[in-house]
Amino acid sequence: MQKDRGIGMSSNTSCTINVCHAATPQNLLRITVVLVACIAISACAAAPPASHSVSTQALTSSAVISADQQTLPASEHLPPAGANALAPYRLGPDDIISISVYMHPELSAPQQGITGGLGGVMVTSDGTVSLPLIGNIDVGGLTIGDAQQKINTAYATYVNNPNVTIQLVSAQSLRYYLLGAFSAPGVKYPGHEVSLLDALSLGGSVDFTNADLYQAYVVQDSQKLPVDFHALLANGDLSQNITLAPGDTVVIPAASAEDAFVFGAVGKPGAVPFQAGQLSLPQALSVADLDLQNYTAAELSQVRVIRSNGASAEFMIVDVAKILRGEAVPFALQPGDIVFVPPDRVASWNQVLTDLLPSLQTISGVLNPFVSIAYLSRHTN
Repeated sequence: MQKDRGIGMSSNTSCTINVCHAATPQNLLRITVVLVACIAISACAAAPPASHSVSTQALTSSAVISADQQTLPASEHLPPAGANALAPYRLGPDDIISISVYMHPELSAPQQGITGGLGGVMVTSDGTVSLPLIGNIDVGGLTIGDAQQKINTAYATYVNNPNVTIQLVSAQSLRYYLLGAFSAPGVKYPGHEVSLLDALSLGGSVDFTNADLYQAYVVQDSQKLPVDFHALLANGDLSQNITLAPGDTVVIPAASAEDAFVFGAVGKPGAVPFQAGQLSLPQALSVADLDLQNYTAAELSQVRVIRSNGASAEFMIVDVAKILRGEAVPFALQPGDIVFVPPDRVASWNQVLTDLLPSLQTISGVLNPFVSIAYLSRHTN
């Protein structure tokens, strides 16, 4: 299982910086370099504490000024776990069915004495099957019982009291796509609707040492669902074990592709990759080319971080200037975090989100579902 990332350095490694002079941009630049070196040393000495959450109560040296929670409205939540578990199967393209008409083998499909493939007829891409005497008849989206009744009615025009029986030979329209850190990814045909946990088992096994559960997602009808894979697999939260719909895609990215995203008053806005599964906020700002020569205390004391998992998100204000002065431990980022360095002292989150929107639209395809649902989809509708 992938280890959680904490917000402090290992207790076995200490790194103390005494700020004896004025906090000039040059001194702060040197402090930043030393801090990055300390982070690298501590990462090699021992694993970080097993915690992904930010606790402003437990850490007196935390740089987090405030942390507010937001959850999507109930109407935009995941479907209830097992919501479609008892739903009857509905026929779809590529399904194979056998149709028999009692006492009329010449009307059955396949016809008596004719065999081939799986021993049935395939539902075409437009949902129809071709049958003797009545030709093409649409059964797409029908249950077995409804399709049986429809074909029986069609044959009643030509046969007295027809008795039609349909059997599902192969449920090939019920398919799921598994991509990413699976031992056996690909298209799966379980023959019945499955839950998310069932679908994961269809992929063989998940390499959790190389899996990014924080940015894993389910695509349904071309939209990402706000599923919290970490809560499901690491914490056993079965409310995230939704029933998948036919055609859903489950994606678990590799940990080597983990990114955070930095925007605002930086020279190189965009994705910042994690290194060996770790990335602190000062490191990310350095990679994004934060210009320490021109920063103001107001800007660095109001850095915003949006951290989303599933249907909820945490909105944090982090005092990076406090970290650079050596008065707080470096803040550890989580994959998918969105960082915004304000060009001046921003008064509200509404202004931050307004400023962020154009940047978020450029990376909408890789954002966690919460941000896409809560902000991007509402802005475009």
